[in-house]
Amino acid sequence: MDSLLMLIPVALFLGLLGLGGFLWALRSGQFEDLDGAANRILFEEDDMPPPAAPPPAGENGKPEKRS
Repeated sequence: MDSLLMLIPVALFLGLLGLGGFLWALRSGQFEDLDGAANRILFEEDDMPPPAAPPPAGENGKPEKRS
């Protein structure tokens, strides 16, 4: 019985702490763009330039030195 006197306030405090965290996340915009992450995975962005072509190879297969 003595443990209930301690556990009930602890449970209420943790519940209020969780509710406060949820309300803070709601007000700070954590749940604004729910579909953005799903769309970013599906569509490729062309921000990166294409890789550069390797220099032409000489007779021995190594790149030629240019002066």
